[in-house]
Order: sequence, then C-alpha cells, then structure tokens
Amino acid sequence: MLKERCIRIAVIGMGYVGVPLAVEFARGGLEVVGIDTNGERVDAINAGRSYVVDVPDAAVAEPVAGGRLRATGDCAALAEVEAACICVPTPLRKSQDPDISHIVEAVEQIRERLHSGMTIVLESTTYPGTTEELVLPKLEETGLRVGKDFFLAFSPERVDPGNRQYGVRNTPKVIGGVTRACTEKAVALYRHAVDTLVPVADARAAEMVKLLENTFRAINIGMVNELALICDRLGVDVWEVIEAAKTKPFGFMPFYPGPGLGGHCIPIDPLYLSWKMKTINYTARFIELASAINAGMPSYVVEKAARALNDRRKSVNGSRILVLGVAYKRDVSDTRESPAVDIIGMLQSRGAEVAYADPHVPTLDVTGATMTAHDLRRGAAGFDLLIIVTDHTAFDYPRLLSEASLVLDTRNATSGFKPPDGCTIIKL
Repeated sequence: MLKERCIRIAVIGMGYVGVPLAVEFARGGLEVVGIDTNGERVDAINAGRSYVVDVPDAAVAEPVAGGRLRATGDCAALAEVEAACICVPTPLRKSQDPDISHIVEAVEQIRERLHSGMTIVLESTTYPGTTEELVLPKLEETGLRVGKDFFLAFSPERVDPGNRQYGVRNTPKVIGGVTRACTEKAVALYRHAVDTLVPVADARAAEMVKLLENTFRAINIGMVNELALICDRLGVDVWEVIEAAKTKPFGFMPFYPGPGLGGHCIPIDPLYLSWKMKTINYTARFIELASAINAGMPSYVVEKAARALNDRRKSVNGSRILVLGVAYKRDVSDTRESPAVDIIGMLQSRGAEVAYADPHVPTLDVTGATMTAHDLRRGAAGFDLLIIVTDHTAFDYPRLLSEASLVLDTRNATSGFKPPDGCTIIKL
C-alpha cells in the first residue's frame, strides 16, 4: 500500500486542471512537483503565484513555502516520484479527430523513467480505450508488468472553472484501473486529495463516465437551442416556457439556450466519442445532431442581429456593434471555443464595426488580429446594437440599458430589468 504522507507525486501539465490538483495533493501532505513546458508557469508556481482563476495565490504560496510544492520543466523529476498524474490538454484537430499528442509526449517521458511500484493516472479527457490501447503498451515496452510492477488508471478531471461551491476536494472522483490492483493503488493515492472516491470496473468505464457527463449536457443544450429556434418562429418566449416547465417537481431538468457552446469540455468531449464510434462503423447520431445545432447558434445570433438592425432601417455593414462578454462562460477569463469569437468574426465579415467589453478578457484574438476591450467606463452610448453574449455579473445592466437603444440578449441577462424608453430588448 502507498504509505501515509510520504508519497512524492508529479503532476504533468500545470494548467486549469493540474494546478488545483497539485495544490490539493500538497494540502494532503504529499510532496508535489508540477511539470510543465511553459517556463512562465514554472516560475509563477515557484514564486508562490497562481495564474488559475479558481486558485488564489495563497493556496500556491503556502505549500511552496512549506516545501511540499515546486515546479520544473525538467521531466527528470519523474525518476524521483512514486506517482504521476497526466493533466495535459487534448484538443480536437480541424478534422474533428482527437489530438492526443500531448498525452503521447507525457507517456514517453514517464516510460523513460518508469520504475517498480510507480502509479500512473491519466486525467486528460479522451476517447474510450486510450488508457489500455495507447498508454499501457508504451509503458509495457519497459518490460515491467501492469498490476504487479506498475499501476495504471484513468480518473477523469471534473474541474468546473468559476464554480465557487465545488472544487477538487469536494467533487467525487471516478477512478478506473487497468486491473483491480491498479484501481486500489489509484484510490489510495487520491484519498489524499479528494473526499469521495468512486471506483468503477476498469479504465474504459471511467473514460466513458466523463464522456457521458458532457455528452448529456451537449445534447440537452442542443435540444433547448433547437427549441429556441422553434419558439422564435412561433412567436413564443422560450425563456418563459423554460421557467414554467421547471416548476414541475419531477421528470424535467432545465437547460438553457445560448449563443453557442464554448470551453474546454462540452463542445469537444462528445466528439471524442463520435470519432471513436466511427472507427467501429457506428454513427453517434444524437451527438452529431446536437453538435450541428450548437455549432450553428453563432450564425443564428448574427442573423437575429441583422434582422434587428434591419427593422431600424440599418444594415450590418457600417453599424457599430458592442459585444458584451467574450469568455465562454460567466465570470471566467477563458475564451477557448467561445462563440463570441465566431460572432465577432462574422459581424466583421459583413462590414460591421465591432468592439467588445469583458472585465475578465483585456485582449482577444479574432481572425488573426488582436482586439482590445472597450472600457465600459466610457459608456455604451453611440453603438447601434449591444449583443450580450456572456452574462458576467460585473456588468451594470441597468446602466447599459439606459445608454443603449437596441439590445440583443442571448443569455436572458436582462430579465427583471425594465428597459427605459427608447431602448428595445430582443431575446434569443
């Protein structure tokens, strides 16, 4: 068994998943080394500074000062640890197939330093079978045997950026090992960082758990986005429909429409499963349909904006448009896969003069150019249209409505605010 409070562990990939995990392991008394190829991240951690929105500086500074957390860009540190967690990104290529190159690189570094008794856990979201079909064969090239000489498991990350209620410690942790002994070793490891552990039959089941969670959300969001399109054509307020439906105390779970999916999980993870199924001659129809609907929402927002301007005898070409919020979700700074980027790009391609405001995103790259955030202290007057894409709590909606003449609200952020005379609010 892993001995209490004497484990040295490496966390490979010190991003939004790796940093909170490393901090919790350090809080649990383990000696943690974070490994990352980004020198700025390494320097920040060693200086006791956090660059992850959900992790305050003090949470990093305390274990660094106590000698329980350090960072390095040198993978040689893997030779000195009893366990390693892989928390590297797994994006989709433009061809919609998984880019697992970062996993491969991490596994190759571990393989060179794999030693008897070592526990390896993959946390990066990927397609079912990755742990057993990709990671395991590379590690067994060393001649060491899984379940006896080393231990391999998959445990999906469940980080929800901006969530103030649930973090690493109090979010149940699903763990599936390649063998029963692997599961036991991984469970013993994560007891230091997580309160509730959920062992499953094997690594493949654990991989499927993460994909089920986010596929469930993607499909239901796709369904309610299509409902929004239907309600628009029927002249019905989709937001009122959802609010009324959720009064039913059973059999209904509310999901909400929006300008499109963004972030590191929901727009991407279901497509891992879709891609995997294509390799065995099966089409994941629900996933692909939901993906198509969700991917089409930015275009729908732009068309709705064009109609709103047209009703005022204005064209998109030449109009001044302010996009409010470009992060992919409320109160975070992450713009990965944000629909705002597509919306801005499409409006610009139609000749609009587009600015954006976001208290969490000072600059934004759109179609190869860098935009700087509009300072809302200068007000929102003078724009022909305001489009609320991300409903940050920092926005002063009453003031914005008092300064605007036309608002397209894709998040129902202005619900409960009475527009002043001269301001028209259009909902998604």
